[in-house]
Amino acid sequence: MQHEVTSPVDLLDRKGHITEEGWARRPVWRYSRKAIRANALRIKEWDYYAVMSHRHGFAVTATISDLGFAAMFAIAFIDMDRKQAVQADAITFFPLGGTGLSPSSTKNSSITWANKQMRLAFIKNEDRRHLIFAAPKLTLPDGTVGIDVDVTLFQPPEMESMNIATSWKENRKAFYLNEKINCMPADGRIRMGYDEVKLDPDEAFGVLDWGRGRWTYSNRWYWGSASGLVENVPFGFNIGYGFSDRSPATENTLFYKGKVHKLEEITFHIPQSGYTDPWRFSSSDGRLELDFLPAADRSSAVNFGIVKSVQHQVFGWFSGTAILDDEAKVALHRFPGFAEDVYNRW
Repeated sequence: MQHEVTSPVDLLDRKGHITEEGWARRPVWRYSRKAIRANALRIKEWDYYAVMSHRHGFAVTATISDLGFAAMFAIAFIDMDRKQAVQADAITFFPLGGTGLSPSSTKNSSITWANKQMRLAFIKNEDRRHLIFAAPKLTLPDGTVGIDVDVTLFQPPEMESMNIATSWKENRKAFYLNEKINCMPADGRIRMGYDEVKLDPDEAFGVLDWGRGRWTYSNRWYWGSASGLVENVPFGFNIGYGFSDRSPATENTLFYKGKVHKLEEITFHIPQSGYTDPWRFSSSDGRLELDFLPAADRSSAVNFGIVKSVQHQVFGWFSGTAILDDEAKVALHRFPGFAEDVYNRW
């Protein structure tokens, strides 16, 4: 359990198996689509960003994903005060890797996409990630129309991240490579209707979910994330399970002052009464005990028979205690973030 990979290595061997499964504090696995032993329809690649403003009580998210049989693009706005989430999305068919997502999360890169309803651009340049995206016709919870985001996230070279490479028991050529970068200070502006809000790095933070893989057909996973300041110190967490065989390592991680503090197993206690009722989170090592008060459920459901997706990404506030590697305690009170329960069959 919790095998840490510390040296750079090719992700896959000649047979398409992961060369060394586990977790890492930095991206160490070299990813190549050519090494994947699968039809291009089975390869999944995605970049997902979420930026949350503690001061203004909202979050924006943007997604570019290439699922082989389809490419999916989405922009969402979550109003924590009004407890509503709205989204603009689009789909194109059979991109087969042609969307332009980078094979590396660390090298400079850019990707753009647009149609009449929305436009997105993700630009990685050294220690900055520039996000430009807009949905001019999206009706926001307060009734205004249109959102336009121009935000830069800062990722200092010394900042550690959560990295994991694991496979599935039923098919060891199916794999999941993922990096989660938390606690990136955000600077920029967001226009909502005719109003413009300035984001400041001391109150707004971004997270990147960078993923590449070949999945099995049917999966259900749980993921939670939060970033911010606790007593003026950068703190965040990434928690999740249910996706691939996690025997080599979990992705459960605390981030404090830019460093990783590794956790064991986490359990999401989701109420049967509904996703917007209070949740609870517990850890097998007792180092993360949280209550979660939901504000808004960003939900979607698609069912085309062989293709089905049911997603609940719930934004709200975490309260509880986290324990670092040195046994220091971090107390959280109404710390904004999100947690999700997703089922995909494709």
